[in-house]
Amino acid sequence: MCCLSAQHAGAKTGLVPTWLKVGFTAWLSVLIFFDWTFYGPWIQLWFCNVGNIILAIALWRESRLLFSWQAISLLAVDAFFTIDYLGRWILGFHPIGGTEYMFDAEHYPLHMRLLSLFHLVIPILLIWGIRRFGYDRRALPLQVATMWVLLLISYFFAPPEMDINYVLGPFEKTQTYMAPGLYLLVCMLVYPLILNVPPHLLLSAYQRRLERRGGAEGDARAAAPTPFTSK
Repeated sequence: MCCLSAQHAGAKTGLVPTWLKVGFTAWLSVLIFFDWTFYGPWIQLWFCNVGNIILAIALWRESRLLFSWQAISLLAVDAFFTIDYLGRWILGFHPIGGTEYMFDAEHYPLHMRLLSLFHLVIPILLIWGIRRFGYDRRALPLQVATMWVLLLISYFFAPPEMDINYVLGPFEKTQTYMAPGLYLLVCMLVYPLILNVPPHLLLSAYQRRLERRGGAEGDARAAAPTPFTSK
């Protein structure tokens, strides 16, 4: 299987078609241009926007580690977005929250809302990449460290009114239950447990199964008689 043949990041090239690399890069360029034009440069600090840039690098480098890193970074985030967005359409309310802007035509133009639909597609690309390359368990500490850096930058430097990565309160609503610094610490502890650890555990189990299957297939091939081996 392809994912077993790429045991190290970038160990085998040619696994990602050129049209996908070029197409994703072109789409990402359009997204960044309109995001910067409409929101300003601070918008790039959101986990999903940083993840899209790293994912583009993963496609070009055909890197198992980079795909794995963004899988545990984005799968849960995009799953929550999808549940909330589709829930609003189907149920008439937001079961989680965070996609209210997708239905706010007064403040967000149509093209910006359409561009945000990438949240529905990125998980498919990530799962495809994991199936193609396998999962690298080093992704978890790398993602946690990256998340902490982004949270600190978002809290200390980003405009408060943007509430990047919800460092001031959930879904751009400033919380008043605890001191802001304490809330930041809670985010740094809770975010990885909710967003990163569950997909890491699932993908690690998937990778172990692949490795066991690959080992069993290798043993079977080694035990099979060859034309030069007597029975």
